[in-house]
Amino acid sequence: MLPFSPNTLPPSRVFAAPSIEEEASSRTHVLVPILSLLLVSTRPREWIKNVFVFAALFFSKNLFNLALLPRVCLIFGLYCMVAGGVYLMNDIKDRAADRRHPQKRTRPIASGALPVTLAAPVALVLLLLAVGGAWLLRPACGLIMVSYVLINIAYSQWLKRVVILDVFAIATGFVLRVMAGAVVIDVVMSHWLLVCTMLLALFLGFSKRRCELVTLTNEASQHRRVLTEYDLPFLDVLIGIVTSAVIVGYTLYTISSDTIARCLTDKLLLTVPIVLYSIFRYLYLVYHRNDGGNPAYAVLTDTPLRLSIVLWGLVSALILYTAPL
Repeated sequence: MLPFSPNTLPPSRVFAAPSIEEEASSRTHVLVPILSLLLVSTRPREWIKNVFVFAALFFSKNLFNLALLPRVCLIFGLYCMVAGGVYLMNDIKDRAADRRHPQKRTRPIASGALPVTLAAPVALVLLLLAVGGAWLLRPACGLIMVSYVLINIAYSQWLKRVVILDVFAIATGFVLRVMAGAVVIDVVMSHWLLVCTMLLALFLGFSKRRCELVTLTNEASQHRRVLTEYDLPFLDVLIGIVTSAVIVGYTLYTISSDTIARCLTDKLLLTVPIVLYSIFRYLYLVYHRNDGGNPAYAVLTDTPLRLSIVLWGLVSALILYTAPL
C-alpha cells in the first residue's frame, strides 16, 4: 500500500521549495504575455510609416551604397523605437477615453491587461534610447529626434484638440522622418521632397479624420474632442484641395530642373500615372469602404493599393538607377 494517495503529495513535496526549473518556467509564463502586450502596444503595423527615412537614400541614388544603407536602417530602427514609446505614452494618457471607443477599448493599456506602472517606464526607456542612439549617429539626427518627441508631446497635450493644427502636427512628424534620413547620410534635401511629404501626410491625416467622423457618428466628440470642429463637407473640401496639391506637387517635382540635375534623369514623369492611381484608390477606400481610419492598415491589407505602391517603387528605381538622361 502506498504511503500516500495518488492525489496527495508526500509531506516532503508539500513543503519543498520550487525547483530551479519550476521557477524559470513560472517566470517565462509571466514574461512572455507581458512582452507580447508591450509589443502590441507599440503598434508594429504603424512602423511602416518610418520607411519615409529611406526617401533621401532612394532619391539620392544611394540605395545600394553599402556604406550608407546601414546608417539609414539604424535610424529606421530608432524611429520604430521612438514611435513605440510615443504610442505607449499616448495610450497611457488616453486610456479613459479609449475604454469608450469601439476598437481602442481592446488595447492592452485601456483594457487593463498591461499596467501603467510597467508601460510608463518602458515608454521612457524607449524614448531615451532612441534619442541617445540618434545623437550618437549624428547630433543633428538627435535634434531631429528630440523635435519629433516634443511635437508628439505637444500633440498629446494640446495640439490634438486644435482643429487643422492637429493634422499639421502629424504631417510634421513625416517631414522630420525624411529630414532624419537625409541628415544621417549627409545629403542635401530637395525642397520638393519635403513639400510632397507634407502634402501627402496632410492628405492621409484629413482622410483619417473623415473616417473617424463617419465611424464614430454621434459619439465622435467623446473619443476625439477635435472632431466636434470638423464636419464632412469641410473635410471633403480639405481633402479635395490637398489631393490636387499632392498631384500637382509631385508632377512638378518630377519635371523640375532641380530634380533632373539631382537624379540625372527626366523620366520620373512616367511615374505620375501610378501615383494618380494610388491616390484615387485610397480615396475609393476612404469614401466607399471607410478604410482610411488607419492608413498603415489600408496599405498593408488592400492588395491593389499595395501593388501600386510596389510598382511605383520598382519603376522609380528602374528610372533612377538605370535610365539615362
